[in-house]
Amino acid sequence: MTTRVLITGMGVGRSVAVGPVLRRQPRLHEPLDTRFTGDANSEWARATEALSATADDLLARSEQVEGVARDILNALADEANDPALAEKVEALIRSGKCAERAVFEAFITFRDLLAKLGGYQAERAGDLDDLSQRTIAHLRGVPLPGIPESDTPFVLVADDLAPADTALLDLSVVLALVTEQGGPTSHTAILARSKWLPAVVGAAGAAGLEDGTIVIVDAAAGTVERDPSEKSVAEAQARQAAMKADLTATHDAGALADGTRVPLMANLGSPDEASVALALGAEGVGLFRTELMFLNSQDSPSRQEQEQEYSALLKSFSGKKVVVRVLDAGADKPLPFLGNEAETNPALGLRGLRALRQAEQVLRVQLEALAAAAEGTDADLWVMAPMVADADDTQYFADIARESGVQTVGVMVEIPSAALLARDVLDRCDFISLGTNDLTQYTLAADRQLGSVAAYQDPWHPAVLRLIAMAGRAGAETSKPVGVCGEAAADPLLAVVLVGLRVTSLSMAPSALADVRAELSQHTLDEAQALALAAAGAATAAAAREAVAAAIRRRTGG
Repeated sequence: MTTRVLITGMGVGRSVAVGPVLRRQPRLHEPLDTRFTGDANSEWARATEALSATADDLLARSEQVEGVARDILNALADEANDPALAEKVEALIRSGKCAERAVFEAFITFRDLLAKLGGYQAERAGDLDDLSQRTIAHLRGVPLPGIPESDTPFVLVADDLAPADTALLDLSVVLALVTEQGGPTSHTAILARSKWLPAVVGAAGAAGLEDGTIVIVDAAAGTVERDPSEKSVAEAQARQAAMKADLTATHDAGALADGTRVPLMANLGSPDEASVALALGAEGVGLFRTELMFLNSQDSPSRQEQEQEYSALLKSFSGKKVVVRVLDAGADKPLPFLGNEAETNPALGLRGLRALRQAEQVLRVQLEALAAAAEGTDADLWVMAPMVADADDTQYFADIARESGVQTVGVMVEIPSAALLARDVLDRCDFISLGTNDLTQYTLAADRQLGSVAAYQDPWHPAVLRLIAMAGRAGAETSKPVGVCGEAAADPLLAVVLVGLRVTSLSMAPSALADVRAELSQHTLDEAQALALAAAGAATAAAAREAVAAAIRRRTGG
């Protein structure tokens, strides 16, 4: 009997794929650090031309895609055109570096700086490595390192993938993604989910996979099986067929097996994503991120500009609930009009509502634009604030939101203190929404973008589940809604646990809706509560998963 060889990582999505491996083309070698004695002006001209070419290439790619992929590529083009980067490259060239080495060192400097900042900025750090490679390729006149070409389907394996590559994957041949680095909230993972591609990220053992090796990529299990048996291949292919059938099926409302309703909502970043979410059965929007229209802007968008954006979103979801998060920015997402100063630890600084309290007019304009947009549609607008710590934060936001004309006001529970004080928080607002990505990060003191502590960034951790249970209990006691809009809601089995913890609605990437809907339908409310009790009573995240799996096996005889 052949022994199964499993490589483990973090799964993205719930789907499965079978196929041969093709590895991403190797990275360009590091430029030599030798003294440049040529003409600095000519070398500087070469560098600026290469940076512009990199930006132009990214903008051209962005025109071929929509939604979150376009937003990410446009942001990367802005990075390549950053005047501060250009100044650094010029200074290095004039100090005696060739263009290739100057570009390499400049990107390294900015990458390391972003990595130290943590949070959103750290998320961008890895992207700078790709921009460096692309610019150096232009300088050398060689092909860009990227996706291998193939006429037959394959599983793409790489140390990591750049957003510029992931956004334009040919889905007619790319079956799945496997990366040695990255985490569940990296750009690679976000784009993979948006394309319904099964992916396993952070799979360190994938380094040994060679071209042509047949693998099964099981995103649900977070595993890559090398040289699988015929039986395993047949089972995986059967799962593939069942999932494809479900995508084309009529979508029922989210509910447990006993009929208990669990509304399933979509997380969106642009009104352009609405049509896809609705086609996949989204019952509304559980999180609309408003940051995109604010980022890379010297001035806050006008009330008219914002109202137009919000109106487009609300009209798409006529008669449905739409939860909008006000600007989640601050020290780790610096915006010139917020006036934030650099901070040593920005993830714990003036972020979210804290930053908006320092720039209250920005908040008032956004709230007034939201209220005005709601008046012109029949969508049910709910508005919430990020980075709320306690009852005082909640009261401040509730007062100013209601003064601005917002009818339904809530806050996000991302800081453990807000979960511990959930009853006090709910006494002052209409609903709460659990942002499990940040709640996990702050509970376990583990930066969600830092690979060295990625093992701690797990929403199955009992400490996180017990905080969620506190929030759920407060919601039940006050008869107020408690939603989840973090990545935890996209994990079908964890979604069942969350409902058992008294969460009343779930919001996720649209591509995860079908899997979560199907899993919920397999459990009654009593069963979900029993699974939640087993998970929250465990000692570790791994033990919580196993406790739930074991309980289901006992119940089903599996």
